[in-house]
Amino acid sequence: MKNGSSDYPERLREIIEFFDSLEEVEKRENLIAYADNAPKQEPREGEAFDLEDVRKDEECTDTVGVYLRVEEGNRSCFRIALGPQVQTLTRAMTAILCTGLNGSPPESILDIRQDFVPKIVGGELVRIRSQTVYYVLGRMKGACKAYMHRRDRDSI
Repeated sequence: MKNGSSDYPERLREIIEFFDSLEEVEKRENLIAYADNAPKQEPREGEAFDLEDVRKDEECTDTVGVYLRVEEGNRSCFRIALGPQVQTLTRAMTAILCTGLNGSPPESILDIRQDFVPKIVGGELVRIRSQTVYYVLGRMKGACKAYMHRRDRDSI
């Protein structure tokens, strides 16, 4: 990958490079495979989180719950719960982002540029579903920002 590939966490960079090497049809097939894995990103029984943000936004077809726990070493652990009406592309981006961002410091997640998204989903899907493809990343960044604000406030 060109232009700032080191700006992304290693796992996310690997996913970006994989998708960037695919033709449009192959991208879609792999997005569907990732979407099928979205349920594996849901909170597990007994897990505790530092931040839980469950809501239905205007730009999404159903409720999305973003759960963030910051583990030892300032490493983020995201879980995301999706309502049954959430679109396939949002499900795919959920699995990709959880896989790619888990383990990263919350501060670094805020700095991630969105320019990688077209490399994963392809230009056509970005045009058709522009709000959808950026929605989950925006929610994850919002959770990191809220967590950091609360952490900084509580440490005073």
